[in-house]
Amino acid sequence: MGNTVSCCMSPGGSPKLPRQSDSVEDYQANTDLSEDTGPYLQHISDREVPDDLAHESNPSDHARASTIFLSKSQTDVRDKRKSNHINHFSPGVLSKKYSSCSTIFIDDSTVSQPNLKSTIKCVTFAIYYHIKNRDSDRSLDIFDEKIHPLSRDHVPEDYSRTDPEHKLIYRFVRTLFSAAQLTAECAIVTLVYLERLLTYAELDICPCNWKRMVLGAILLASKVWDDQAVWNVDYCQILKDITVEDMNEMERHFLELLQFNINVPASVYAKYYFDLRSLADDNNLSFPLEPLSNQRAQKLEAISRLCEDKYKDLSKASMRRSLSADNLLNSRRSHAVLS
Repeated sequence: MGNTVSCCMSPGGSPKLPRQSDSVEDYQANTDLSEDTGPYLQHISDREVPDDLAHESNPSDHARASTIFLSKSQTDVRDKRKSNHINHFSPGVLSKKYSSCSTIFIDDSTVSQPNLKSTIKCVTFAIYYHIKNRDSDRSLDIFDEKIHPLSRDHVPEDYSRTDPEHKLIYRFVRTLFSAAQLTAECAIVTLVYLERLLTYAELDICPCNWKRMVLGAILLASKVWDDQAVWNVDYCQILKDITVEDMNEMERHFLELLQFNINVPASVYAKYYFDLRSLADDNNLSFPLEPLSNQRAQKLEAISRLCEDKYKDLSKASMRRSLSADNLLNSRRSHAVLS
């Protein structure tokens, strides 16, 4: 710093500031629009939203974005809690089991093997809140039940104005899952595809389209998730009055609206699973709890050891790849030879 030759001390040693001001003036002179060029138009690359930012707002693609169904259900949850507080409503006898020093209660639902019945109930509750707290009635003709009915029964005139009850949604989804022998993981992927469809195509789940939307999501999720997928003709055996051509057309439109993005990352799947459990707690849906027995404790311990050994192998492999870099600090140094 004390050297007279340095740019800090020499009066003419730092010519950067004048050059910077000149460049700014030149830039302003070059960017000034003439009278013949017309109004300034922003480049399209400056207007487009980057892919990373676009995915962050889509819960079906980004793990950090909150799920749509959970945010829609919070309105009813807050109103229910406020009503119970004002009316001094007592929950009565608590049916939930709690662990003690002598007994540990755990449910059989995990992120890798969810409970089928409880998961279907949670997913149908999510669909119910989508319909009840929808913003508008945006839909497409391919999903309209009046145009493409699923049965020969007469569709009521007010079908598009009457919101279905949760029991009706649960009965419809449970029938499809039990007849096609689908898994609980398929139900979670179905909900992911539904919210991805709503985000990509800017649609709403309405009373007029919820059955065909859910059917299309189940159809696609079963083919993506299960190794032995159910064919479209098999769904025609479950829903007697629907044709294979209608199923194929709906599947094609569903894929096009999803932009053929059927990938579900593990982080997104786990987020939806735990948000469904939060939804179950908000609606007093308890997963079946059972006391922890010796046999089940040994099974959990075996699974924990298996996962621990797996992560140990992965850590050893990563250390083996970076072993040369680690030895830079601990390597033996040869003695210097002074001549």
